[in-house]
Amino acid sequence: MIDDLYSAKLLKLAANIPHIGRLADPQGVSEKVALLCGSKVVVHVDVKDNVVTDFAQDVQACALGQASAAVLGAHVLGASLAEIELARDQFRAMLKDGAPAPTGRFSDLSMLAPVKDYPARHASTLLAFEATAEAVRRAMERTSRAGAA
Repeated sequence: MIDDLYSAKLLKLAANIPHIGRLADPQGVSEKVALLCGSKVVVHVDVKDNVVTDFAQDVQACALGQASAAVLGAHVLGASLAEIELARDQFRAMLKDGAPAPTGRFSDLSMLAPVKDYPARHASTLLAFEATAEAVRRAMERTSRAGAA
């Protein structure tokens, strides 16, 4: 059972997370921590025309959180807040309720379906998507305030 959780494909993803680091002057920032295990993700984003134009993430998480962050990093540029939130919600439903995997640009999250059998791992696996949704929302609020000024 544990072999299904830590597949070779998942471990390869975890070892190759795109967009590691931080942006110099991001429009939106979010930090999320999984209280149970201490995994932490910090996300920096820039947004233009309601889509992510630049992205960086600092991921200090288990292999499952790293794999999730890798899927996110590979597909987040050009994504809207609605797409990110939908993927996050579908991903959460897949883990917690056994719902179908996310569709669209984040469909690679399907490889994390076995995590549903390990509830203690759900929080760390969702961190990157939760942090990114919040960072994008903050960036959009910041840019809308700047445009109104």
